[in-house]
Amino acid sequence: MDMTEIAARGLVLLGCGKMGSAMLAGWLENGLPATSVWVIDPRPSDWLKATGVNVNAKMPAAPGIVLIAVKPQMMGEALPTLQSYGNGQTLFISVAAGTSIETFQNILGAETPIVRAMPNTPAAIGRGITALIGNSYASPKDLERAEGLLQAVGQTVQLDSEAQMDAVTGVSGSGPAYVFHLIETLAAAGEAQGLPAEMAMKLAKATVAGAGALAEAAEEDPGQLRVNVTSPNGTTQAALEVLMDESEGFPALLKRAVAAAADRSRELARG
Repeated sequence: MDMTEIAARGLVLLGCGKMGSAMLAGWLENGLPATSVWVIDPRPSDWLKATGVNVNAKMPAAPGIVLIAVKPQMMGEALPTLQSYGNGQTLFISVAAGTSIETFQNILGAETPIVRAMPNTPAAIGRGITALIGNSYASPKDLERAEGLLQAVGQTVQLDSEAQMDAVTGVSGSGPAYVFHLIETLAAAGEAQGLPAEMAMKLAKATVAGAGALAEAAEEDPGQLRVNVTSPNGTTQAALEVLMDESEGFPALLKRAVAAAADRSRELARG
């Protein structure tokens, strides 16, 4: 994206842990001048200090964007320091899990432009996907700017309503952990069939990573890709008869898993 407009008014990054650092690295690589970024973080890393951004320095009077990347439990302490930017022209973007737009409006002011976003952990290597939703004061241009910033760490999708964020949590927010567990269990199953542990893990990692890359790159949908590699009465079909069992296989298991994550997300939002 064109970083000129953002650079002109300045960007404040509240919190620079793994997610904040990944985003900042992407912005700087895409041409955002370090001098136009202010980072507020209680324990700045050596990498952050070396980037040339303003670290824990006096902030601009009216930055164009404030991006909130602190953990939800730190929100109550951090947000009040930004109240002076509320109800104005500053766009707030939050990547803090489980913190609703209403919570931000209660602290910053009801007329504050706010975009709530949920990235996932592959953002750390630029392969994340982020879901976004804005409040009524966030303009289409604001959403475009938010998408541009978050595309520094992967793909983006826009939601129709904030209520969908719980389902996003269950699919892409928590989803990387499901895939990591798939790798673990696939490797363990290979080991049970006589493979050395290290080889089984290498095969499992490469298979899952390769299949994911193929699913993204191919024109066919994943269902067709599955059919393409399934010979009648062959080895893949034998395995899929177990995995695709409606009551005990992936269909039932993942539906329950995603529902559990989404339900927990709703509980956390209610406090």
